[in-house]
Amino acid sequence: QVQLVESGGGLVQAGGSLRLSCAASGRTFSSYAMGWFRQAPGKEREFVAAISRSPDFTSYVDSVKGRFTISRDNAKNTVYLQMNSLKPDDTAVYYCAAKATANAISRFGGTYEYDYWGQGTQVTVSS
Repeated sequence: QVQLVESGGGLVQAGGSLRLSCAASGRTFSSYAMGWFRQAPGKEREFVAAISRSPDFTSYVDSVKGRFTISRDNAKNTVYLQMNSLKPDDTAVYYCAAKATANAISRFGGTYEYDYWGQGTQVTVSS
């Protein structure tokens, strides 16, 4: 069982930056691939970024490439999402998710693939 708690959301002007954190409970954090998703009002939850068990392999949705960076610190049981050059279209509730996997380099982009989810943190970007 893994519990995930996101933090770092808030209100920011377009062009600004935020860093989201997701703290995981348990001693097996390094056994999980991690992902960030977001859900805007009236829309389905969508993939944003993923990182493998190894911190060296990442994936991003095209709309955030070059602006967002996912990273993880296995010693701190935490995954991060650094968001730069924010746009109003980035406004959403952001969720982190964890997937148990034996593969050290795989990343996962489907909501159905993940085993555990956090409660979400609101990000609002004003124009």
